[in-house]
Amino acid sequence: MITVTLACVFLSEITRVLLFGVAGVLCSYEYSRNMEKLHVYCAAWVMYVYISIQALLAIFHFGAISYIACFTGGIYLAMFSGIVHKKVSGTGAIYTVAGLAYPGVIFGVLMMISVSNIWLETLVLGALSTWACDAFALFGGIRFGKHKIAPLVSPNKSLEGCICGAAASVVAGFLIWLLRLLPHIPLATCIITALVASTLGQIGDLAESLMKRMIGTKDFSNLIPGHGGMFDRADSLMFSIPTAYICLHIAGIGI
Repeated sequence: MITVTLACVFLSEITRVLLFGVAGVLCSYEYSRNMEKLHVYCAAWVMYVYISIQALLAIFHFGAISYIACFTGGIYLAMFSGIVHKKVSGTGAIYTVAGLAYPGVIFGVLMMISVSNIWLETLVLGALSTWACDAFALFGGIRFGKHKIAPLVSPNKSLEGCICGAAASVVAGFLIWLLRLLPHIPLATCIITALVASTLGQIGDLAESLMKRMIGTKDFSNLIPGHGGMFDRADSLMFSIPTAYICLHIAGIGI
């Protein structure tokens, strides 16, 4: 999976968009299937169409107004599906709209980022800081964890683990600068972006845990044996990568 992912990321713009597009479709599928456990039937096809159109918009570099129009059209389709399909009905239509927003819109943003002029900087800072944060948050929680940060959502996550993860992301940002992985990015920008992105990544992890608590499931699927589904793997990155992009733009990178 790492080999395929790296190949898609570095081969071309189209392969990057397809990578995030396929991931978005898989997350949408897992979302709709898990909603059925609550006896809610989403119009999954609306989410698939939405992400497919978003992919085309990214590949052909359409502007922001096109993304807004696409999302608006998705809402129309979602509500129309409830009107014409008895099994979907009103509840399913509303949950379809929710699925368009999360994960749909976020993957639309990821596809847009993947064709931007700072895609490499964003992915490096967003992904590496998140992976460092996740690894050391787990270690810190096991070794030092005493104070639960969100016991009703994720009882194993501790404040100490989150602090260890945040510290690791700072180190990751420093190493990215020190090793000249992104030689044109200043030290302060690397560190701040890594810290903020990884912190939002931890919130993304908790957001997905919140959904799993609501549904009453451990994993969104068994797509990746031992790791759960695509949603389980992408939860942190869905928050950290867009955050890294915003931080870099605030710092004047890529403008």
